[in-house]
Amino acid sequence: MAARILLVDDFQRIRSGVRSLLTSEQVEICGEAENGREAIERVRELHPDLVLLDIVMPVMNGIEAAHEIHRISPSTKIVFFTIEDTGEAAAIARLVGVDGLVLKSAAGTELIPTLKRLLQNED
Repeated sequence: MAARILLVDDFQRIRSGVRSLLTSEQVEICGEAENGREAIERVRELHPDLVLLDIVMPVMNGIEAAHEIHRISPSTKIVFFTIEDTGEAAAIARLVGVDGLVLKSAAGTELIPTLKRLLQNED
């Protein structure tokens, strides 16, 4: 699954936790950002295969960032990574056209399988 992933979350401890979770996998965390605007800058600079994107963030939220990332880098996959466990998050993900949605509470069991599924065609 060798792939480059950009982590975007406004909490450093969440980014650190995801980085730790993914250390045993064949992925490269190519960068981090703490809001949507930074995420867009990093996508332009780093050309990641996938962006793991929080929805609720300051400056620019994940929904706005996802629209712009799709525009500037259509081949980059986007997975919303959110605390929101309502059907609303899933509906927004479908509406925006992101490739996946993982709840932060389920990261331990769902994050790696979701990333593997999305990135298996990248090899």
